[in-house]
Order: sequence, then structure tokens, then C-alpha cells
Amino acid sequence: MGVMARMSTVVKAKMNRLLDRAEDPGETLDYAYEKQREMLQNVKRGIVEMVTTKRRLQLQAEKVRSSIVNVENQARQAMAAGREDLARLALQRKQTALIELDGLDEQIAQLEMEQEKLTHAEQRLVAKVDAFRSRKEIIKAQYNAAQAQVRIGSALSGISEEMGDVQLAVERAEDKTENLRAKAGAIDELADSGVLDNQLTIGGSDPLSRELSQLTAEQNVEDELAALRTSLPPASASGRRSLPGG
Repeated sequence: MGVMARMSTVVKAKMNRLLDRAEDPGETLDYAYEKQREMLQNVKRGIVEMVTTKRRLQLQAEKVRSSIVNVENQARQAMAAGREDLARLALQRKQTALIELDGLDEQIAQLEMEQEKLTHAEQRLVAKVDAFRSRKEIIKAQYNAAQAQVRIGSALSGISEEMGDVQLAVERAEDKTENLRAKAGAIDELADSGVLDNQLTIGGSDPLSRELSQLTAEQNVEDELAALRTSLPPASASGRRSLPGG
């Protein structure tokens, strides 16, 4: 039972969170306002029905009063004609009509009291509904403003995160730029010192130039060997010549 109770509590908590997320305060307030307006309309309809009933009873009371006047006239005419029996009958009808009139007047008085109560209740309800409508609009405006602030804050937060990434990209771009500028400076320095020109001359000669350079180098070797032979003493020279035959 304890596990089931805990599960029920967890489910209710999750449902409440879901409902809180799905609930729109503006829609809730508008719905409450419409329900109050419906209540106010019901009160107004009740007052109208009560006034209609009261008016119908008043018309009926007027008819009874008219009938009382008629039977009084009939009683006088009967007495004048010597018909006391008819006069008594007319007066009996008058008493019946008076009793009915008293009942009608009592009902009309009760309806007037109820009408007055309902009218006062309607006035208070109208004031409450108007106050709720004003409060509702204020709350909705505050809620919309808060939503706008949250959206702006979220946007600013997102911009801050993106700006952090952008800052890293800018720093990497600056590092690459500095490296390229350093390489460009080194190339300019090498070009000014002539190193690049020498490398271009050595590495960039065509095959004919390389062959001529090789021939020149071989001729230089032969000239140096001849100079060495000339500078050696004769014995050394003859001994030098006997080396190949060994």
C-alpha cells in the first residue's frame, strides 16, 4: 500500500507539472471572466422573470379590484330592487375577491422584496465582475511582459553563448593571421638577404646550364692537377708516374 501511495503521489506531481506547463494564465482568466459574466446574466434573467411574474400578479390584482367594484354596484342595485338575496350573493363574491386580492398583494410584496434583493446583488456582482475584468487585463499584461522578458533573456543568453564561440573563432583567426604575417616577414627578410635568389639560381637552372657548369668544374680540376704536376720535383714526379704500374 505504501508503494502504491507513493506511485500515486508521483503521478499526481507529474500531472500537476504537465498541467502547469500547459496552462495559459490568460486563457484561465478569460474563462473565469466569462463564467462570471454568465452568472451575472443568470441573475439578470432571474430579475426579469421576477418582474414579469410581479407584473402579471399586478394585472390580476387590478382585475380583482375591478370585480370588487362591480359586485359592490351589483349589491347596491339588488338592494334597490328589493332583492336582498342577490345583494347578499354579490357581497359574498366581494369577500372572496378581497381574500384573493390580499393574497395577490402579499405575493406582489414578497416579489418586490426579492426583486430589491436581487437588484442589489446584481449591482454588487456587476462591480465585482468589472473589478475582475480590470484585474484580469492587468495580470494578462504583466504576464505578457514577463514572457517577453523571459524571451529577451533567453535570446541574450543564446547570444552570449554564440558570442563565446565567435570569440574563440576570432582568436583562432587572429593567431592564424599572426602566423601568416610572421611567415611573410621571414620571406621578406630572406628575399632582402639574397638567400632566396641563390636558391632560385641553384635550384632553378636549366639542364644546359647544369651541364656547362659541370664541364667547367671538370676543367678546373684538370687545370689544378696540371699545376700540381708542374710544382712537383722531377723525382717525385717520376715516382708519382710509377704508381699506377705498381
